[in-house]
Amino acid sequence: MPSYVRLLFLLLCVFLIGECRKHRNRKKRWSPLQESHKPGSPFSKKVVDGTKTRKVKTSHLLRIDEHDFTMRPAFAGPAVPVGVDVQVESLDSISEVDMDFTMTLYLRHYWKDERLVFPSSTNKSMTFDGRLVKKIWVPDVFFVHSKRSFIHDTTTENIMLRVFPDGHVLYSLRVTVTAACNMDFSRFPLDSQTCTLELESYAYTDEDLMLYWKSGHESLSTDDRISLSQFLIQKFHTTSRLAFYSSTGWYNRLYINFTLRRHIFFFLLQTYFPATLMVMLSWVSFWIDRRAVPARVSLGITTVLTMSTIITGVNASMPRVSYIKAVDIYLWVSFVFVFLSVLEYAAVNYLTTVRDGKDRKLREKTLPCNCGMSHARTMMLDGTYSEADANSLAGYTGASMAAEDVSEKKEQMVVHLSLDNAHAGTKKKGIRGLQFIQNTHAIDTYSRMIFPGAYILFNLIYWCVYC
Repeated sequence: MPSYVRLLFLLLCVFLIGECRKHRNRKKRWSPLQESHKPGSPFSKKVVDGTKTRKVKTSHLLRIDEHDFTMRPAFAGPAVPVGVDVQVESLDSISEVDMDFTMTLYLRHYWKDERLVFPSSTNKSMTFDGRLVKKIWVPDVFFVHSKRSFIHDTTTENIMLRVFPDGHVLYSLRVTVTAACNMDFSRFPLDSQTCTLELESYAYTDEDLMLYWKSGHESLSTDDRISLSQFLIQKFHTTSRLAFYSSTGWYNRLYINFTLRRHIFFFLLQTYFPATLMVMLSWVSFWIDRRAVPARVSLGITTVLTMSTIITGVNASMPRVSYIKAVDIYLWVSFVFVFLSVLEYAAVNYLTTVRDGKDRKLREKTLPCNCGMSHARTMMLDGTYSEADANSLAGYTGASMAAEDVSEKKEQMVVHLSLDNAHAGTKKKGIRGLQFIQNTHAIDTYSRMIFPGAYILFNLIYWCVYC
């Protein structure tokens, strides 16, 4: 054999021996610690993981494959008692328009299934998630009159199943449900509403499943921090009774009742105070001169339109009910007061016009013959002027009036002496008879007292009845 071949073979042997030594040293470095301890030390024994000692599947331990879980426990026997308790997590919203409420709760069921008995030396239960629920029998409880409901699934389905060695089962799930609530708005917004969440078995009648509250009235627990923006939660309580369906029979039904009282302060600020201010603003026209037509008309129209806007805004957030609500009574009575203040000025303006016309006719009857005098001189004799008469005198100057006074002085004296005393007495009697109707200042004066007094009386009756 050549010498270089022997050299290569020798080098190969040396390399293999070195690799074997490295591998042996690495194995010693990563060996378990308990092997290095002395036989008498407490670490000399290997720690045993109890979860790995019995490698048995859940289906084998609970004998799921040996039974038909499509049938209820004790099939063809007495009804299965299923206890229920509820923990209300939150009361999310109350909708007056849709007449419903949304609630999030923990719903727990308790029953016994002999088919799930398993041996246990420690008598401890086993807890599972929602994957086992599909393999065993669970009560088919549903929410009566619910519109929407779902089981929370973040990060996984919020379902827990706990099985005890003697066959008792606890089934818990976290649910959000939106259910109908029949509300009565006849006293809105001074009302109280009572809503009910109803639970019932969908398929099993009272002969197959007996649904009951597990701990009576204590089966319902709530969080003290639950609150709503518009309502004060007064109380929660539970009831139960039988429900009958003509085609299927009798069923056990459980009720979760809660009473809500509405906060009034929001509606005082948004509805009652603005309406009251509009009514008081309409009374300002009683202190404005009856000759200021644009001011009084614009004020009346503004208050009427504002009241219409308030009424429309309140009804937009309410269901279209066929009966009168308490807020409707207040708003429409306030609207009537505002509208009557507009009609009051219409009456004042009309009576002012009628009085001016009657005064003009009365002067003409008092002076049947002007004896060639002008209309301005006739006014001078009568001593009373209407607005139209005052405007007709605007074209006269002081000089012309003085000249006419000098030239017609004798004529005026003759006319004054020829006045009939009887006719003058008739004029005075007629003016006194129409004094209350035609005196527009008196109408405004009386309105300043009657309108506020009547509105205060209405408020006293309203708040005494509805509060």
